[in-house]
Amino acid sequence: MKKVLILGAGTGGTMMANKLRHELSQKEWEITLVDQSPDHHYQPGYLFIPFGIYKGADVIRPKRNYLDSGIRFILDVISGIDPESKSVALESGKKLTYDFLIIATGAAPNPDETEGMSGEGWYKNAFDFYTYEGATALARHLRNWEGGKLVVNIVEMPIKCPVAPLEFSFLADEFFTNRHMRDRVDITYVTPLDAAFTKPVAARHLGNFLHEKNINLVTDFNTGSVDYEKNQIQSWDGKTVDFDLLISIPTNMGAPVIGESGLGDDLNYVPTDPKTLRSKQYDDIFVIGDATDIPASKAGSVAHFAAETLTKNFLRVVDGFEPLPEFDGHANCYIESGFGKGLLIDFNYDVEPLPGKYPLPGIGPFTLLQESRTNHWGKLLFRWIYFNMLIRGVELPVPAKMMMAGKQALQEA
Repeated sequence: MKKVLILGAGTGGTMMANKLRHELSQKEWEITLVDQSPDHHYQPGYLFIPFGIYKGADVIRPKRNYLDSGIRFILDVISGIDPESKSVALESGKKLTYDFLIIATGAAPNPDETEGMSGEGWYKNAFDFYTYEGATALARHLRNWEGGKLVVNIVEMPIKCPVAPLEFSFLADEFFTNRHMRDRVDITYVTPLDAAFTKPVAARHLGNFLHEKNINLVTDFNTGSVDYEKNQIQSWDGKTVDFDLLISIPTNMGAPVIGESGLGDDLNYVPTDPKTLRSKQYDDIFVIGDATDIPASKAGSVAHFAAETLTKNFLRVVDGFEPLPEFDGHANCYIESGFGKGLLIDFNYDVEPLPGKYPLPGIGPFTLLQESRTNHWGKLLFRWIYFNMLIRGVELPVPAKMMMAGKQALQEA
């Protein structure tokens, strides 16, 4: 019997386990999925927890509930990967062998990468919202916070869901407005990039959002340290920004075991062919989701679209053919803009977000690069789609490759 071993039971790993179980004979193929946690987290939902919109029960489910019965699920910590012997060591002492390996170990914020960040102020007046622990701790803090300088700071790119820090800023504007204390909260968005929206067309369509919401913008700020005595973030070139409450998006890194096993780059991301999703080092290893170094957004939508290509390519390799370079980096993201409205962007490696209608050309019902209530409800509805369809490997009526139909041409945008 041949063996497929999948490391990580997040979005990408769960989808691939279910999709391959649908395609491969149980008599001929054993599919094993390994993860250290029994709980599946809907990570986009973390954004809503600080503002009391979601609770823990809204974003956490048992992983076993979303796996086909023919999948072997092992709850253990991955301690080492040896691609030469085609084996994976677990913390319990077990060793698993494979014919093919799929790495889906994800990415996580690492505050220890920035000098001072994880010091005495961490989870006191400095928080992340990219983890469940950080989001829930921030929710408790915001319930009694009386106002001051709120700074949303991206330390460095890439990060998971690049638009989430902007969404947080917009939702914070709504949150404090509804609590009749917006005049007592100074919101500043601090980014290492040269603009809040870095794509030219998106910047033209959305560039006034921060100004209209009275959110200050600091660009080209490369965070080097956090000083809790002065309540400052400090850049490598000596610039400073003061805060009373810091919302940090720390350096995002892949799983430590990837680096420790010699499979990753400096940030523990696996060098991956961006169009075939096969490892650049080993022909029997594929990579999906945030674990890759492909130049696409680290977002669940990318993992979803990539899974379509990866499933086809896996089956091609099994049948003795080369994988096809078909993945185009497709991503789409809802952007909460506050007060019951949202935006939607759809793009890939080569085409930046453009205005138009999605997914049906000229009909929608969602509008691209345009604020609407429909987009807001689309984002909230997606949690149901995620748990009931997407991670179960159900084919969704949205093509993996980005469509140009329904989008305005670049010169028109």
